[in-house]
Amino acid sequence: MLESELHDLSDDADYAASQQQGSASVMLRSDSTKVSSPHERDDAEIVFSKDNVAIHPTQFASERISGRLKLFKQGTSLFMTWVPYKGHSSEASLSEKVRSLYTIRAVPFTDIRSIRRHTPALGWQYIIVVLSSGLAYPPLYFYSGGVKEFLATIKQHVLLLRSGEDANVFLVNDSHHTLQRTLSSLELPRAVSVACGPSVDETNLNENQERTDSGANNLSASVPQFHGRPKHKAHDPRDLSIQVLEKFSLVTRFARETTSQLFGENQNNGFSGYERSTQIQPNLDQPKKSTDIAENVPAENPVIPDPKALDKLSLVWGKPRQPPLDSQEWMTFLDSEGRVTDSEALRKRIFYGGLEHNLRKEVWGLILGYYSYDSTYAEREFLKSVKKSEYETIKNQWQSISKAQAKRFTKFRERKGLIEKDVVRTDRSLAFYEGDDNPNIILMRDILLTYSFYNFDLGYCQGMSDLLSPILFVMGDESEAFWCFVALLERLGPNFNRDQNGMHSQLFALSKLVELLDCPLHNYFKQHDCLNYFFCFRWILIQFKREFEFEKIMRLWEVLWTHYPSEHLHLYVCVALLKQHRNKIMWEGMDFDNLLKFINELSGQIDLDATLRDAEALCICAGENGAACIPPGTPPSMPIDDGSFYNQLDDEVL
Repeated sequence: MLESELHDLSDDADYAASQQQGSASVMLRSDSTKVSSPHERDDAEIVFSKDNVAIHPTQFASERISGRLKLFKQGTSLFMTWVPYKGHSSEASLSEKVRSLYTIRAVPFTDIRSIRRHTPALGWQYIIVVLSSGLAYPPLYFYSGGVKEFLATIKQHVLLLRSGEDANVFLVNDSHHTLQRTLSSLELPRAVSVACGPSVDETNLNENQERTDSGANNLSASVPQFHGRPKHKAHDPRDLSIQVLEKFSLVTRFARETTSQLFGENQNNGFSGYERSTQIQPNLDQPKKSTDIAENVPAENPVIPDPKALDKLSLVWGKPRQPPLDSQEWMTFLDSEGRVTDSEALRKRIFYGGLEHNLRKEVWGLILGYYSYDSTYAEREFLKSVKKSEYETIKNQWQSISKAQAKRFTKFRERKGLIEKDVVRTDRSLAFYEGDDNPNIILMRDILLTYSFYNFDLGYCQGMSDLLSPILFVMGDESEAFWCFVALLERLGPNFNRDQNGMHSQLFALSKLVELLDCPLHNYFKQHDCLNYFFCFRWILIQFKREFEFEKIMRLWEVLWTHYPSEHLHLYVCVALLKQHRNKIMWEGMDFDNLLKFINELSGQIDLDATLRDAEALCICAGENGAACIPPGTPPSMPIDDGSFYNQLDDEVL
């Protein structure tokens, strides 16, 4: 790969046009600009101010948060702030407190790595500001225009260069390419370019992109290599997620920056306003016995891993696990017509013991939300018949596509090809799926193809077959498995969104929970450039599917689906696993690469019951402070609106 060229911004037509507008971008006269932003001193010189710049915490227009974006100088330093308006009636669906959490306090441009400009075919331009740490603010939508003027103003005060790899990425104060040359020699996919950010532009991504079709053992061979500017279709980062992260353990110290660029250019650790507003004191490592020695490691001091001190940080165990719920006990939760009389008690019981396998087919439909708890036996049977007919109607949509039509339907061919490659690699060691021409493999393919027509916006992404496999195994019926899968993806679907916001919000919440519950470990990650928590990416994306044996993953999932004692228990499971291995991580001084390799090697070695007890204890210990660490709408929370969750072109939003 040739060394990337950087072009001065002045060769850009947008920049030239903005220069002609000149003073229109510099708003020093308005009384509104005299309102100080957080940490903006009275002697600050405002060089740019733009109203009606919005953040979208969710995909629903009613929750848009509008505010004012400003650039100001203090001495020779340039700062950026964004402050939401107060009391806008059109945004009443979000409380003032929640809206204020997204405030972007004065950030100096010395802390900014790049700015990505997006110009959708439909909708308003927006930018994503990426910090030097690899974290990013939420997208800022310019509803009244002004992106050109914004970039032109920055250009007047700091070094701003256009990336030679991606014309929509502008690098701030960048003058070196050593890291890019090193990565080029590793033959990593173009999507993980470091010096110039990812080459995949979500808004201009070709809908007919190629997908990687090799296993994790041959990543570099599966992705075409590009030279100079891209001339081929880009890969969807959603499909590269698992394979790239698994392979990064082979890369040396450059892996952390590479993963930051692959997934972090629009990373929603841009909840920075949220982070700064909560001001949680990370002093809840755990309740300690009177003999414990309290630890207090300031964030600014180096973490010196002392194994004797760390051994004192044992977890407070949760309540003992119980035997699985059996058929006899199950009947005590039902009335004579089959209604669940106490859904909370049932969920609690499943949380502490899980289910005997013969009950899963009946109970999973309830805890996933396919059936309502107050439905009767007869109502559930009727729903099955109605949903079966609906499923067949959707399935017929793709089954009726002729070969001639398929030749002209690129998206269908690509999705079908990707699904067919993935299903033959999913749980084939299990008797239910092993062997050639296994009918259950065909069922899995049909369900995933039908889902891609049921939810065409989301379609199919690598990892979905992992989520479907246990459901099909338990339900045994194609239609029922499909609708349970639909119910699951109503909550986990954001994990597979192209912008990866669902994943980033969970990784951000995880970082805050570790800071709250294990401050020394958080400080260690901070000092070793691991605060993006990408080493936990696989855990969250497919709900620990590859970390446990098949029977244990079914037990874990039914526990998580109870949403007891927290809807986000899976994040506490992540914290519990990290705390269980904190001594080894810190004592051995693991950097990102070694940490990612170590995390991947935990697969098949985790004590599920002990981990669940730890997760429960941590959740109780964190209490309301823990809940405050998790931004609203973080998966698996259900969407607030009744509209389509995956609607990317909401009339009012875009």
